[in-house]
Amino acid sequence: MKKSDVLKLLKENANERGIAHWNKRGQKDSNLKSYGIGLTQLRKLAKQIGRDHELAMQLWKSDYYDAKVVGLLIDEPKKITKEQAERQVEDLRGGYLTHVFASCDATLAKAPIAFELACEWIDHDDPIRRQCGYGLIYELTKKKPKGMDDAFLLALVDRIRAEIHDEQMWVRESMNTALMGIGKRNKRLHQAALKAAKAIGRVDIDYGDDNSCEPLNVIKHLNSDHLKKKFGAA
Repeated sequence: MKKSDVLKLLKENANERGIAHWNKRGQKDSNLKSYGIGLTQLRKLAKQIGRDHELAMQLWKSDYYDAKVVGLLIDEPKKITKEQAERQVEDLRGGYLTHVFASCDATLAKAPIAFELACEWIDHDDPIRRQCGYGLIYELTKKKPKGMDDAFLLALVDRIRAEIHDEQMWVRESMNTALMGIGKRNKRLHQAALKAAKAIGRVDIDYGDDNSCEPLNVIKHLNSDHLKKKFGAA
C-alpha cells in the first residue's frame, strides 16, 4: 500500500463518536487530527496492511493520529534504529501517542534495541522518555531479552517502590504497569512485586473527565486466582 491508500482506508473506517471524543480530549497539545478509530480496529487494519518500514516512516509524518499509530504498528522491528526511536520520541508531546509508542503491542518493543533503549530511558531526565522506558519494560517482561534477568528486575522493583510517588503522573502510571508485568514473570518476582505494590499503595492518576479509566490496581492483578495457581501462592 501507499500512504494515500492507507489514509483512504482510515477515512472509510472513520468513527464519528471517536472523532467527537478526540475533539474533546485527544487533540490537546498535539495539533493532530483523527478519524476517531479505536486501537483495536487500528490493529486489525495494520494487519491488513502488513509490515512496511518505509510506509511506516511516511505515516509517521502524517497529521492524523490514526495514521501515526498504524505507522507504529506496521514498522519492521529489525529496521528500527536508536536514531529513529530518539527522533520519534521527540514528537510525542500531547495526545495519546506516548502510551502507544512504547506499549500496546507497538513494534518498538519487538526491536532488538528495545531493552537497551528501556535502560537508557528510565534514567533519562525527560519524563516522556521515562514513561516510554517503563512502558518498554512492561512489554519486555513478556519476553526474555538478554540482560533482563531476575537480578535486574528485582533491583527495578526496589527502584519503583522507592521512586514512584515522587514521579511525574504518567511516569507513575507506566512504572505501575511495569511492576505488574514483573510480578507475572515467576514466583520470586511475583512475591517481590506484590510486596512492593502493598508498600506503595494507591497510585493516583488524574484521567480528567474520563470516568471509564481507573488507576491500575497491581495488588488485585497479582492476587488473581490464575497467578495464585501458577505460582502456588496461598
